[in-house]
Amino acid sequence: MVIPVHDVNPVRRTPWVTYALIVANVVVFLATPGISGSLTGSSTLAQLCHGQAFTEHWALVPRELIHHRMPSLVPTGAVGVGVHGPGCVLGPPAYAKSPVLSVLTAMFLHGSWLHLLGNMLFLFIFGNNVEDRMGHLRFTLFYIVCGYAAGYGFSLLDADSGQPLIGASGAIAGVLGAYLVLYPRARVWVLVPFLIFLPLRLPAWIVLGFWFVLQAFYSAGEGVSGAGTVAYTAHVVGFVVGLLIALPLRPGTPPPPEPRGLLFGRRARTGW
Repeated sequence: MVIPVHDVNPVRRTPWVTYALIVANVVVFLATPGISGSLTGSSTLAQLCHGQAFTEHWALVPRELIHHRMPSLVPTGAVGVGVHGPGCVLGPPAYAKSPVLSVLTAMFLHGSWLHLLGNMLFLFIFGNNVEDRMGHLRFTLFYIVCGYAAGYGFSLLDADSGQPLIGASGAIAGVLGAYLVLYPRARVWVLVPFLIFLPLRLPAWIVLGFWFVLQAFYSAGEGVSGAGTVAYTAHVVGFVVGLLIALPLRPGTPPPPEPRGLLFGRRARTGW
């Protein structure tokens, strides 16, 4: 998998919504119970139990969303000792959960710092240009719609699952789909792992097209052992929805500037 680090595609206005989404995700992540322990690798059982209770409350759960089957027992956040030793206590939920609203709240939850940083990197690189083309309000609505489409698409295909789904990747996949439609020829600096990380500047259609093919490949169960912990189907659905929404905006979208210097796939201009 190539790692994007920068795109050669300046914006005309400050992407305030993109920045606000990044800040909101980071703040929620730091406020999530048990995260401090995950950062140091020394989570206690109490922190893990508290984190499980928090996730169960705010995460998207497919069978809750599709069938409206709410669990009778959930993690309470407390620690107890049973016949198999210490563990997290289960009990009746002390809250009224809205499955529809949980699709939104789940978009701001992340399970690890790597999960968060990977999502925010893609949002930072590609979100600003999509926001610039759509405008602040339309981009906000677009982001939410893609997130909901990804959440519902994943849940419909695994409607009986009780596994919590968290992360902004479904919504961000929509951003990637829109970017591919609007700026397919924009150049993106990427790091390609090949013994060392090789920097290359590639067209966006190669970078994002390759990313989508991988997600589709993995969502079909190929190249991974078991279901894994990544919701590849949500990525595919979000990407396709974002691509379709952005299609009407493609006419009239100004092309990105022609980059200077070393260029992959065509003759380069002189200088950098």
